[in-house]
Amino acid sequence: MRQTWRWFGPLDRVSIDDMLQAGVEGVVTALHHVPTGEVWTPAEIAGRQAELSLMSDGAPSGLKWEVVESLPVSEDIKKQKGDWRRHIDNYKTSMANLAEAGIETICYNFMPVLDWTRTDLAYRLKTGATCMRFDYADFAAFDIHILKRPGAHEDFAEDVRAEADRQFGEMDEARKAELAKNIVFGLPGAAESFTLEDVRRHLAEYATISAEGLRAHFIDFLEEVTPVAEDLGLRLCCHPDDPPFGLLGLPRVMSTEADYGAMMKAVDSPANGITLCSGSLGVRPDNDLPGMMERLGDRVHFLHLRNVHRESANIAGSFYESEHLGGDTDMVALMAAAIAEERGRKAAGRADWNIPFRPDHGLDILDDQKRRAQPGYPAIGRLKGLAELRGILKALDR
Repeated sequence: MRQTWRWFGPLDRVSIDDMLQAGVEGVVTALHHVPTGEVWTPAEIAGRQAELSLMSDGAPSGLKWEVVESLPVSEDIKKQKGDWRRHIDNYKTSMANLAEAGIETICYNFMPVLDWTRTDLAYRLKTGATCMRFDYADFAAFDIHILKRPGAHEDFAEDVRAEADRQFGEMDEARKAELAKNIVFGLPGAAESFTLEDVRRHLAEYATISAEGLRAHFIDFLEEVTPVAEDLGLRLCCHPDDPPFGLLGLPRVMSTEADYGAMMKAVDSPANGITLCSGSLGVRPDNDLPGMMERLGDRVHFLHLRNVHRESANIAGSFYESEHLGGDTDMVALMAAAIAEERGRKAAGRADWNIPFRPDHGLDILDDQKRRAQPGYPAIGRLKGLAELRGILKALDR
């Protein structure tokens, strides 16, 4: 398993020097500053590669851009409105430019409106470490009382509504503003961010799009870009919904093993693959992560290894990001399944036998709390997670 690290570019408070000291082998990054739907030009791609190639003192880093995360899919494509056809053409051009630069793996997602969603970005644990958390009642309070989405009240069970009303009643104005900001936070370093009015506008445009409709749009997108990926020698890998259940009345189509199975069956190509995120998928108690790796592993092109602690047994419920070996996913079993998949690929002569993974997210510990990197992406917390994952690899890979 190839050890990689996510980097958000020159403004990232975790530097190239930090990555090298962590001992990673490759870099996961993206051109976050390029507006979604526009072309990633050869010059911009080369610029990011050049930034990665040097340490702060000008010495060669030896690091290369190995995985794109993410080449974003525009809301126009997901809704099939506005500039969606031009955006698909631009997506194909960006893919060709990435392939020309020697990059072979592209992670993306098909989540409508919001990317990953959390209600707390620095939830304090008993140890004093902080992490990201999703509080279901807080989210309901946002949806019902802050966003004031039509029909939101009916989307939550009576006990969740009662707790949401109680929690909202205890919030001061600062907490209400913080909660709204956290939920519409968006991707770290992204060119765009949403306001509440932006969210309301997008929700109105999704009002007529069912889960079946969104899945059809997804398949249309895949039918366009997957043949191009095959021709270019690229591997596309879709990240799951985060969290993997319905929010804001929006359809979600990449939350379960069945969702991935339907996606791969609809466009049956090795280039149409999976980013298996153990944290996102692990939020649902009915997702069997080691089993998914065993059954779908030949199409897993990228792994996000992180863990969560579920606070209920419900499909939709509260959770927080835990230590990599401390949550509800059996990380040892998952990595054992990944290693078995790699061995099978190597025996079959597959060039892509070595699956890239990164220690996804991490607790803010020690000096992380002073550095204030992007939420979920501290230096020391991720290094701790990577060290733990390396321990598993060492024990299993014999």
